[in-house]
Amino acid sequence: MEIQDTQQRYIETTIPARLDRLPWSKWHWLIVFGLGITWILDGLQVTLQGAIGAALQSKVALGLTEHQIGLSATCYLAGAVPGALLFGYATDRFGRKKLFFITLTVYLCAAFLTAFAWNFESYCFFLALSGAGIGGECAAVNSAIDELIPARLRGTVDLAINSTYWAGAIIGSFATIFLLNPSIIPEWLGWRLSFGIGAFLGLGILLVRRWIPESPRWLIIAGKEQLAEKIVDEVEAEIEKEHGTLPPITEPAIKIVIKKRTSLWQIFKVLFFDNRKRAFLGLSLMVSQAFFYNSIFFTYALVLSHFYHIAPSNIGHYIVPFALGNWLGPIILGRLFDLVGRKIMITATYALSGILLAITASLFQQGLLTAETQSLAWVIIFFFASAAASSAYLTVSELFPLELRAMAIAVFYAVGTLVGGVAAPAFFSDLIAAGSKDNLAFGYYIGAALMIFAALIEVFFGVAAERKSLESISPPLAEID
Repeated sequence: MEIQDTQQRYIETTIPARLDRLPWSKWHWLIVFGLGITWILDGLQVTLQGAIGAALQSKVALGLTEHQIGLSATCYLAGAVPGALLFGYATDRFGRKKLFFITLTVYLCAAFLTAFAWNFESYCFFLALSGAGIGGECAAVNSAIDELIPARLRGTVDLAINSTYWAGAIIGSFATIFLLNPSIIPEWLGWRLSFGIGAFLGLGILLVRRWIPESPRWLIIAGKEQLAEKIVDEVEAEIEKEHGTLPPITEPAIKIVIKKRTSLWQIFKVLFFDNRKRAFLGLSLMVSQAFFYNSIFFTYALVLSHFYHIAPSNIGHYIVPFALGNWLGPIILGRLFDLVGRKIMITATYALSGILLAITASLFQQGLLTAETQSLAWVIIFFFASAAASSAYLTVSELFPLELRAMAIAVFYAVGTLVGGVAAPAFFSDLIAAGSKDNLAFGYYIGAALMIFAALIEVFFGVAAERKSLESISPPLAEID
């Protein structure tokens, strides 16, 4: 309902409550599939980069050094930083749907071009462009997911969707078993074909995303309440055909002022002054998980080949169970984030990840692990770490107002990636190249300490956001009391 007075126009609406009370349906599965592809592509991209690291050292490939391989991974992450910020701001300004089309297209073009890289510099440039697309996808997709999924299931679904990163990792791992086997495909061609997989998968998903609507929540603050009502009416009618009469609306209507776009200064003020405790929490979670993941996964192949003498063509066999453990973690544990609660589960998964990595680092340092036991340890560690990392994205998406939700995700993703991720692959690649288990174990201890520190921050500053509407966790800036 639209109301006007002499000074301002505002909307009184029950759209958030209508969306949150919807039963799970085929329409929600469409959202999961159409938007979850983002993480499949990211997982595929990162797995390919990690798996082909050893192959790229061949003279018939690009002839890269170990340091250059680590630096190329850093370039991918460095591209994700400006990509996330640019596309995150645009997502709040122009809408979720428009931007998740643009960001996916950027990634597809970059992935295709990477297959034609001719030297180290061109390879890094195309990887950075891919990272920009994925960084933008992170902001556009996570904001859309949380605004379309019912509050009682938001944690479960969000973690499950983020876990599809590892479905991409599994696809990439299986692909490299064949593509990096010189007896099947020539060494100069296999790594190039690897990057074509991502472009092929993403191209098909562009068609699926045509059926995903704009976020009605975003349309409200953009002053397009009639279109928002139309979308929700159509969704309700579709779900009624599947489930019958819908549950009653139990949450009160909210009043939203229609005003000009949120300024950059207001974004900065809301993020880092008005919500500084939440900002510190978000930064702690994002930085720690970024360092933890990027330090280990981007150098996975190098550790196996350097310390355990595993051939490049066999590395995929080790990555598959690792990826499977990462995939199952958020799926199995995800429901507990809604039932047991955010604070308990985030604290537990971060703390367990750090403690288990510290134990594994000690065993590695003492030479007590084989390639198989090292991989098994990583499978167990990242079963919990994967859920922890996914919960970081969930946290920063829930804790800030609707008008700057995508930008908040982008800022924390960018800072986490820049501080915790960009330096990690190159840093760990240098530790591996030095050939010292003591040095590499020290790097692992740093990652473990960061995860345990983040767990402690969650204890003090975490928010019990489970089963609550986004508007009750953090009211829109334009909401009238």
